[in-house]
Parts: sequence; structure tokens; C-alpha cells
Amino acid sequence: MTTPTVSASGLSLRYGGTRALDDVSLRLTPGVTGLLGPNGAGKTTLLRVLATAVPPDRGAFTVLGHDPSTSRGRQEVRRSLGYLPQTPGFHPDFTAFEFVDYVAILKELTDRTARHREVRRVLEGVDLGDVRGRRIKKLSGGMRQRVALAAALVGDPGFLVLDEPTVGLDPEQRMRFRELIAQAGEGRTVLLSTHQTEDVAMLCHRVVVMAGGQVRFEGTPAELTARAAGRVWSSTERDPGAKAGWRTGTGSFRNVGDPPAGADLLEPTLEDGYLLTLDGAGAEVAA
Repeated sequence: MTTPTVSASGLSLRYGGTRALDDVSLRLTPGVTGLLGPNGAGKTTLLRVLATAVPPDRGAFTVLGHDPSTSRGRQEVRRSLGYLPQTPGFHPDFTAFEFVDYVAILKELTDRTARHREVRRVLEGVDLGDVRGRRIKKLSGGMRQRVALAAALVGDPGFLVLDEPTVGLDPEQRMRFRELIAQAGEGRTVLLSTHQTEDVAMLCHRVVVMAGGQVRFEGTPAELTARAAGRVWSSTERDPGAKAGWRTGTGSFRNVGDPPAGADLLEPTLEDGYLLTLDGAGAEVAA
């Protein structure tokens, strides 16, 4: 069995009267793991806990064998971590190089020559070597996300945490970003939080579904898809008994739920399995 990069047990955290995490346990191994869930599921809170930005009320976890509950362990976790938050804190007057260099300084790369070599390496790795001297406020949204990814990759971290990295990107930018995430997942552990089920289907070897602060599913994308086997069907109108249903480009309706007898069954997708997992968790399923 592959030794987990991250091992978490019983993580719980409250914000006032809200239980953001409720007894979350999971194991992450090298490769890309997708983290799916509706708004308020606890995804960002889990990422912040694993990134040591906020401690849990209860439970424990290790990253690459380091225990962040101690001062020394927390320091070691941060040294081995790359974190791309949902809203990177850019200084708009910084150039791409200056921003990544600033992050490299925070990561304790003190030798100026070696640090600048590393900054150039990660910027070139995300295809921004030619614009490293351009101010961030002059870059497109897709380029800014690549700057943030370059900053997360400084120091070649063993654990990379990405919170909604493709949000707001157009299809071409999203495709390019998927390539970069796939490359980042070669030889390291990547935890990718996203609302895009197609990102998970194309990139991830494992998937975790959260709802209500709890893990509702952990397994392979194929196993999540299989949850919808025999539960997706086509009809000429939306079936009122379906958990979800929508008109497709062909004019027929795709229904997900418990099909009537004799229904015209369709091949399920990962999104179908995800919707049914949320429905089983009592979460809202949009039609």
C-alpha cells in the first residue's frame, strides 16, 4: 500500500454555531485528488486546516510525516507545502517576478542568486517566463492564476493545495491550467478543490465528496460514476420523479434518480454520481 502524504483523522472545527468540519478523516497519496462539494460543504475550511492556516478544534493530521500540532512540526509542514488560495493576495503593482520572489522569501529562500533562479524556474514552468517583468494588474485572469500557481510551486513542495484554481477561466485557459495541474501531480500530492466535475474526471485519480462538513464519499472517479449506474435515463419531458433533470441539446431530457420501469437508460457520468451522492447526504440537488 502506498504511504499517504497526508493522513487526517477526526478533524472537527466550529465557527460560532456552524460546524464547518465534522469528524473528517481521509488519506491522500501522490497524484491529484479532487475535492467536490456544494457551497458551504467545508471544502475551503478543510484546505485551510491542512495548510495550517487554522487549527482544528479536534482531530489530528500529518503531512509527509510531520505533525503540525507542534511548533517544529508546523514549520516543517509549511516548508513542504504549496498553497493556492481561492483569492490570491496579489499586490497589483508587483511584477510577476516580484510577487513570486516575495513568496520565495517567505518560504525562507535566503540566497538571492539561488532564489531568483528558482523564481525563474517556476515562472517558466507555467509559461510566464516572457512576461515575468510585467505588472500583475496588466495580466489577464488566466495569467494571474498561473502566477499564483508558480508561487505555490516555489521550493518544489511535496504537497500542493489548490482552492478553485480554474474558477472564472475561459475554456482555453481552463484547458491550459489542467495541463499544469496534471504536470504538478507527477511525483507529488495535489489536493484540488473545485466545483467543476469535468476537472475531476479529466485530472484526478481519487475524489472526495463533502457535504455538511463531512466526507460523503472517498474513492476513484470510476467508483463515484458507478453510483449512478442504472439511475440515469432519457425521456421526452422532465420526469417529475427524478432527483434532477434537464433538457439536453438534442431536445430530450436527461433524468437522474430512480427510473420508472422500461426507462431508456443512459451511460452515467461522474457528475451523475456526484449529484446522487449529494442527494443521499441531504444536500440540495439543482435541476
